[in-house]
Amino acid sequence: MSNKGKFILIDGNAIIHRAFHGLPPFKTSQGEQVNAVYGFASILLNIMNKEHPDYTAVAFDLKGPTFRHEEYKEYKATRTKAPDELYSQIPRVKELVEAFKIPRFEKQGFEADDVLGTLAKKAEEDEDVETLIVTGDLDILQLVTDKTMVYALTQKFNEPVLYDRAKVFERYGLTPSQITDMKGLQGDSSDNIKGVAGVGAVTAKNLLQKYGNIENIYENLDEITGSTHTKLSNDRESAFLSKRLATIITDVDIDLDLDACRTHEYDEEILRKIFEELEFTSLIKRLNTFHKHSSSKRVEEKQATLF
Repeated sequence: MSNKGKFILIDGNAIIHRAFHGLPPFKTSQGEQVNAVYGFASILLNIMNKEHPDYTAVAFDLKGPTFRHEEYKEYKATRTKAPDELYSQIPRVKELVEAFKIPRFEKQGFEADDVLGTLAKKAEEDEDVETLIVTGDLDILQLVTDKTMVYALTQKFNEPVLYDRAKVFERYGLTPSQITDMKGLQGDSSDNIKGVAGVGAVTAKNLLQKYGNIENIYENLDEITGSTHTKLSNDRESAFLSKRLATIITDVDIDLDLDACRTHEYDEEILRKIFEELEFTSLIKRLNTFHKHSSSKRVEEKQATLF
């Protein structure tokens, strides 16, 4: 990223899930499972230390159905419910976020993705700010623009991938804005988005490279022959529904005050007490050597070790 002001947006739920499933389960001496809390805290410390953001915010999901469930009741219906051991750690994570003095954004009826998308779009209105979204969810890549990039955590936590437009194209052969069209065609089993039956990644990419989006594909359906024509004809409604379900909303009714998101020095005393209670000995040591935020300090590294 350039020397413009840096706005770090953290996908709270995605990071919690990535940490919970990626780190071995471990408990405190009092029997409280804390692997997701540890992973989240470790990422936060490294983000602050390596990226030195001028502004920071975290988005979380809220319980309850979203507008996507209202349109398609089977949305995410095949997803296995996360274990209670994960959900029990979310309040602890939010406690940490508060101790870090980072504002939290949530909106009933919307997913954290929609909140992140809205915040990123609003931030783009400030020509002196660039946004970096930290997540483990590749659906977020559709938000990549000239001013918004994505740090995607992988299964190997120490090897995050930084996505700009070029990196998205390298991975998919498509632009960020075409990712929703891709999912509209090939579907997304993790969210129970059906797409077009029988259309896979290669066919979807070829169609989108030629026609640009689903709307143009169907406007030119007569040009498409063979089984692909039949599949598209049979699942036209599903294609458009799937694209809508996969599209991150960027106009949620949320106010963004960047000054309120300005990165502050965290409350070291409170954090130390939390880490002591959770028995995060290694993180306490990192607090001792933590470099306080300085808006003038820039890090040239494009890839950061987040754990």
